[in-house]
This record gives sequence, C-alpha cells and structure tokens, in this order.
Amino acid sequence: MNDIAGKGCEILVPFSERKPLPEIERSLIKKYRKHIWTRFMKAVKEFELIKEGDKVAVGVSGGKDSMLMAKLMQELQRHGEVSFELEFIAMDPGYHENIRELLIENCKYLEIPIHIFESGIFKIVDKIAKDYPCYMCAKMRRGALYGKAMELGCNKLALGHHFNDVIETTMLNILYTGSFKTMLPKLKSTNFKGLELIRPLYYVDELYIERFTQSSGIWPLNCACMVAAGKIANKRYEIKALIKELKEKIENVDTNILRSTQNVNLEAILGWHKEGKQYSYLDFYDEQEQ
Repeated sequence: MNDIAGKGCEILVPFSERKPLPEIERSLIKKYRKHIWTRFMKAVKEFELIKEGDKVAVGVSGGKDSMLMAKLMQELQRHGEVSFELEFIAMDPGYHENIRELLIENCKYLEIPIHIFESGIFKIVDKIAKDYPCYMCAKMRRGALYGKAMELGCNKLALGHHFNDVIETTMLNILYTGSFKTMLPKLKSTNFKGLELIRPLYYVDELYIERFTQSSGIWPLNCACMVAAGKIANKRYEIKALIKELKEKIENVDTNILRSTQNVNLEAILGWHKEGKQYSYLDFYDEQEQ
C-alpha cells in the first residue's frame, strides 16, 4: 500500500482485516458512541446543521475524515428525527490511478453511492503555486465541490473538518496572520447563492477518527496529493506539533483554545471587524460611564 501515499506522508495502517460492514456501522453508535457519535450529534443539534427537507452533498475525498463523516450522515439519515436527502460527491483532482481505485473500492465496500467527477486541479496548482500549494488547492477544491453540489440540487455541502482542524486554524490565524478568528461550523456561500457549508465533525477529535478507521480495517487515502508530496510540510503541521507539545504541559489546552473562540469579551479587545468595517475600542471609550 506504500504507493498509495505521497512521498513522506504518514500512513494510517489498519489494525486488522476489514470488518463486516454491519459491524463497522454498529461500532459508530456502540463502541465509539461517546467520542464520535455523541460529539457528531452535539454539533448537528447545537449548530442546527441539518433541517427538515435539506439535500446535503457530502464531500468524500477518500481520507479517514470524509469516510467517517459519510457513514455518520448515513446513520443520521436512517435514525435521525428529521427527513433529508444525501448525495455523496468525490472530486478527482488528478489522483494516481491506484488512489482512485482505492477510493472506489472503499466506497463500494462501505455502501457509499459516490458520484466521482474530474477537475484536473493538481496540474493547475502545481503550475501556479509550486512552493505553497495547499491553500490554493483547498480553495479550488471547495469551489469544484460547491459547483457539483449546486448541479445536484443540494442546498448544503458537508465537509470533514474536525475538532483539531478547528483549533489549528485558530492558532494559525493568531500566530501567522495576527488575527483572532476560527473555522466556523457552518457558513453561507458568497459565490454560490442558496448553498451552505456545514462541518458535522466540528467536535470530533482526530484521535478517535484514526482509531475508528484502524479498527474497521479500512485503508483510507492517506496522502493522495501529487503536488505537495515530498515538499516541506506546511504551517498547519507546525501548529499541530506545537499543540501536541502544549498538551503535555497544559491540561485541556486544546479544549480551551476552542472555548476561547466562544468566550470573546469585546470589552477587552483592542479592535475588531464586522461587515467589512474596522472598529476600535476607542470608538466607544467615551461612552462608558465612570
């Protein structure tokens, strides 16, 4: 399986042979109920991600995160309180043939009815963003997925960003851009009217996604990127390592990073943006009573 991963990528190796599908599905609401199912449902309910009559396009890259999300969305559709439709879409940005075959085989085994479409994004990104391709690639991928979701008549697009992605994004913004903002659980598309992006794995820790994948015996697409393979790791990997180091010294540091985005005190902030306008605390300073 080494030729499935890009050069230098970590490979998520299964603990055993593939388990029967009913056993895999049952483990989501039994074995991993506390750390996966419950946290998935918390995000769905707290942020009102799924509503009656929704038609949701589930973005499936073939990696561990999106494969888990696809199965969770199926379970929610079967056993949830609201009625909604699902479409599973996978964009082929220029995968190696072996990678595409693995994606198709995994979806077939997991009974995920996938729509695969080609975009050729890898070739484009390699030409225009050779040194730091990840940001441009992610942006172009989202655009392609938005377009496909609209084509299928969906009003929502679900992506597999998880808890660790959220806190890493927060720290990336603080340390590298000097801004305090995070990855939101849902947002309305500015370029595709009527389409909303949702992130159902918002509270699910990557550790348990890895454990579920390995215990299921599934080989996910580990590093399918033909552009960034072998290149210097991007800033997100540096932040991931930093948070890991901090967790060894500070209890609940990862949870507290997320909580900080939920407990912003505007009375103790120097400045902020809203609706394209910059504000300073001095704008309201003289209005305060002594």
